[in-house]
Amino acid sequence: MKWLLPEFIEDILPAEAMRIERLRRRILDLFFRKRYQLVMPPLLEYMDSLLTGTGHDLELRTFKVVDQLSGRMMGLRADITPQVARIDAHLLNRRGVARLCYCGAVLHTRPASPGATREPLQIGAELYGDAGAKADLEILRLLCDALKAAKAKRPRIDIGHVAVFRAIVRDARVRPELEAELFEALPSAYREQLDELPAIVASLEAQAVAARAEMEVLAAMAPSESDAAVLAARRDAAKTHLADSVAALESIRLDLLRLHAGASDLAPLTTLMDDARRIGEDLSRLAEAQREVEDAAGDGARRFAPPS
Repeated sequence: MKWLLPEFIEDILPAEAMRIERLRRRILDLFFRKRYQLVMPPLLEYMDSLLTGTGHDLELRTFKVVDQLSGRMMGLRADITPQVARIDAHLLNRRGVARLCYCGAVLHTRPASPGATREPLQIGAELYGDAGAKADLEILRLLCDALKAAKAKRPRIDIGHVAVFRAIVRDARVRPELEAELFEALPSAYREQLDELPAIVASLEAQAVAARAEMEVLAAMAPSESDAAVLAARRDAAKTHLADSVAALESIRLDLLRLHAGASDLAPLTTLMDDARRIGEDLSRLAEAQREVEDAAGDGARRFAPPS
């Protein structure tokens, strides 16, 4: 029938629409009282600006269309947060602290959770220009006040910042074998979908060890004028791959803990697995490029050898 809507897309009828509108006004009024200013980013942007600084999972959730005027690829926003960050960095460009809020519809290629709409209304607030603990506490208090205004029953705040996980792991003195234990404790259905995860974790750990060893060797070398630039480039590349490997490992641990805490979405983990494969491919290309340069120069210096 012609009037059927796509799956997980629905009309909002008067009673529900009024309830949503009252709740929207209540939360935005709360933000205004706390000195947060409203911004309204566009629903549609060019892909290169829409996804700048975001993860691969957001790209997978973004509907893509071709601009009939320019021929460039555009995306229907799946998250307003990166747009607000762009507005703060490139349009407002203020000194000091900036407090911004927003509310609008977003579109998802797939539901974020079973039964969820693919056109959710997103409302939020962002605080820029202050990296201190007071700013974190302000945002958390604002979130608690918003949940109270929404009369949410038994809300749960999910703090996904990797720095929180690092602090927990450091204070708890978590053993390196944590990933394997967390993986084995998952339900069998999850393990089947993530069957490559143990091998990927082992590869990331080996890559981190190899990158760290490369940095130590390069730090001990006394470069001549002719190879100083080459060694500096190798050192920067090793440092980048070490940081990428460690960050990927910490994110995998965090998402495994989320699954154990009751999360049901495997998309973040599968995205991390894709990123881990990319890191391995980058390391292999780096090693191959170094071999070509050193073979051409007849240089017998130690080379960066990524783990297989």
